[in-house]
Amino acid sequence: MLVPHPFSLRQLQYAAAVAATGGFRKAAQLCHVSQPSLSAQLAQLEEALGVRLFERDRRRVLVTPAGNEMLARARRVLLEAEDLVAASSRLRDPLCGTLRIGVIPTVSPYLLPEITPAIHSTYPRLTLHWSEEKTQVALRLLRDGALDAVLLALVPGMEGLDHHVVAEDPFVLAGAPSDPLLRPRGPARVKELEGVSLLLLEDGHCFRDQTLAFCEDAQVREAGYRATSLATLARMAAGGAGLTLLPELSLAVENRHEELAVRRFARPAPKRTLVLAWRAQYPLAMALRQIATTMASVPMLKRAARGRGHG
Repeated sequence: MLVPHPFSLRQLQYAAAVAATGGFRKAAQLCHVSQPSLSAQLAQLEEALGVRLFERDRRRVLVTPAGNEMLARARRVLLEAEDLVAASSRLRDPLCGTLRIGVIPTVSPYLLPEITPAIHSTYPRLTLHWSEEKTQVALRLLRDGALDAVLLALVPGMEGLDHHVVAEDPFVLAGAPSDPLLRPRGPARVKELEGVSLLLLEDGHCFRDQTLAFCEDAQVREAGYRATSLATLARMAAGGAGLTLLPELSLAVENRHEELAVRRFARPAPKRTLVLAWRAQYPLAMALRQIATTMASVPMLKRAARGRGHG
């Protein structure tokens, strides 16, 4: 049975405006209504809720303890209402409005500067809000509905999600030019890493897990330093602290000064598959697939794909 609500969204907006501005006059100006009208609406809201939201005197307005709790809930209701309006707009034209996309830290510095202009040029009415998160956090936010999609490396445990491949990103062996394992010109093989101490990322990065999985048969050791970023790994390796593995797409940034010696692996080379993922029943899946196709078409990724095809 549907029960009619004893208050309106407009009344909640007025209450939130009073709390934000600290006064009825400023709130009325913000909401483009007269102060008596706003005061009357708030009196009705307080009567409907059965609690006082504000303490009033001639100089200031204070939010009551009950008002703090009610206003926190009211703000969530107003945000959901805004999302409802935005969602209906996107369903009419899915390539306009705002999309919230997560991206993992081992991808964002290298791909976002390339793909963001391409997306803006192709879909000028679309706004992307990027959020950098480690893999498991990003997947949880995606499943909880806090994100619309995630740009990440394909990993186990992505059941219930659909995805579109954006790029294949091979790993390379990298370190100081003086390292003996980097002097041969031929492709590296995993058995050459047997007993080697590797610089790795800290826990929580899927790239760390992928590196360890590839090197499992070689029984590599972990160096006594865990990096928080690929940039730190690259600097430590270039300085002679040890060898590391880097994704090839990071080299344009992390080896732009050519301080690292790099050796590619023999085929089948270790790699990660970069994808744009979304919930399987997401209503804007077709739009996200179009966006992923645009991502995959940026010159940087097309050049990388051609280079691997002729390697």
